[in-house]
Amino acid sequence: MRIYELVRVCAFGGAVAAASAAGTGIALAFDDNVFDEAGGVKAESNPWAVFQFGYSAYQSGHKDQAAEAYRYAAENGQIGATWKLARMYAAGDGVARNDYEAFKFFSEIVEQDVEPGSREESYVSDALVALAGYLKTGIPGSPVGANAAAAQEYYMRAAANYRNPSAQYEMGKMFLKGEGGVKASMRQAGRWFQLAAEKGHAGAQATLGNLLFQNGKIVRGLAMMTAALERASPTDQPWIRGMQEEAFSLAPEADRRTAIALAQDILGKGGNSQ
Repeated sequence: MRIYELVRVCAFGGAVAAASAAGTGIALAFDDNVFDEAGGVKAESNPWAVFQFGYSAYQSGHKDQAAEAYRYAAENGQIGATWKLARMYAAGDGVARNDYEAFKFFSEIVEQDVEPGSREESYVSDALVALAGYLKTGIPGSPVGANAAAAQEYYMRAAANYRNPSAQYEMGKMFLKGEGGVKASMRQAGRWFQLAAEKGHAGAQATLGNLLFQNGKIVRGLAMMTAALERASPTDQPWIRGMQEEAFSLAPEADRRTAIALAQDILGKGGNSQ
């Protein structure tokens, strides 16, 4: 799964930048107003304004101030601040890495009453996938143990309710292997891989391509694996390359050439050949 900045956060960043350009810098303008002499956020500060300050402080490298601001904003109902804190703890970004702290913040997000299609849905969708990832393996030294069935439930919520491509890919893998309490089903696995592949998920494209290749659709499958390799993150490239190169070695020369051309077409269209 790729960890990416959500669309809402990107849009918010543009708004903050615009506000800074229009007047004085947000970090400087808000500094004395946000923090008291002890370094804490002043009581009764506006949560949205503190969230804005936190974002500006983070962007300028003052991550300790950003974390303090996000914490205050999160405690006062800003779901985006809760998400930012969760991501900081999950990555050890400006704070000591603490997966259990991240787990608790992500859990707070998914407990919110957020409807699909709302402005906050991206936070919930991402939090569901993060929680599922923790539950697949558990968090050592914490009360969170491995629970494949619970992980499957979180992935399913994100995949079905919020159409999250990473969750759809994970559901495909679970159906492929019969994990998380679901019965193994090639048809269901292919359905979820297809949905994720249509959104450009490289892992789903590669896995679906491999399934097609194994089922006799050599050109289409090889083309999808080749296109996926071009799109994949550095983390995913090694296993996709191994899969693609093995298939290439088994395919006839004519099919290889056709698949390469089709892969370029897939990359140009930004989708897949299904």
